[in-house]
Amino acid sequence: MSTAQGARARARQEITAAIKEAARRQLAAEGAAKLSLRAVARELGMVSSALYRYFPSRDELLTALIIDAYDSLGEAAERARDAAADVPPRARWTAVCEAVRGWALAHPHEYALIYGSPVPGYSAPETTVPAAARVGMVFIGILRDAHQGPGLAAPALPADLRPEAARMAADLAPDLPPEAAAALVAAWAQLFGLVGFELFGQFNRVVEDRETFFRHAADRLAESTGLGRP
Repeated sequence: MSTAQGARARARQEITAAIKEAARRQLAAEGAAKLSLRAVARELGMVSSALYRYFPSRDELLTALIIDAYDSLGEAAERARDAAADVPPRARWTAVCEAVRGWALAHPHEYALIYGSPVPGYSAPETTVPAAARVGMVFIGILRDAHQGPGLAAPALPADLRPEAARMAADLAPDLPPEAAAALVAAWAQLFGLVGFELFGQFNRVVEDRETFFRHAADRLAESTGLGRP
């Protein structure tokens, strides 16, 4: 790459980053439903036609923001997993849950973008799936380590749920038993329910010591997936 090409590439990266930062400020002020390319262009002192060269539509900008948010959350979960590599799987699970909560509290508007109300008129493309799966893959890895090591004790499945649990296991983690796959999906949903309740105010006047409450709840979720006590 020539010097001129390198300079153009760096300039494009810088402008792209500035556009996304301005869009995140708009998300915080107005919400995702009101995200406007024209408003972002005005804030940056750009004409709309110039911004369209970077993001041809609102949906493409939303997709970029969503992927960034999922990747940032996934990185937080992976760092927590790696930092807890030497502790038992159950404690590793709790550490990752706490990292998810910490990220959400530090990035409330980005959390709302990916786990809040759907944006009217927007449908996330498949390009968001790899980033969205990162946290789930961390939890699958923890269960896999336990399954291959000390073992899992996931609760038995009712007969009518077993076919669906087997399908989930085949799709998500073929090396895990169906009981573990079903328990994992339930725990994953409950984790983000806990985080969302705290972030969006449903715990107001209900839970005061939220950190302690969350840690206990995360440990119970670990138990529900079959992770035994250390």
